[in-house]
Amino acid sequence: MAKKSRTFIFDDGKSNKFWTIEINGKSYTVRYGKTGTSGQTASKDFDTEETCQKEADKKIKEKTGKGYVEK
Repeated sequence: MAKKSRTFIFDDGKSNKFWTIEINGKSYTVRYGKTGTSGQTASKDFDTEETCQKEADKKIKEKTGKGYVEK
């Protein structure tokens, strides 16, 4: 399975942050922080690709619900 990466930006005038998720098979890695920095990373592994995708979609929905917009 090919890697899929999506980046989201949050800019409300007070803060300017990014959040990127890269899905790679049965795991995903998120990178987040202030725009212009390298940020922090966190990875999570799952039993199946389907579970990984489902959890990634859930995280994306959380971020867009908080005002993040896909770049």
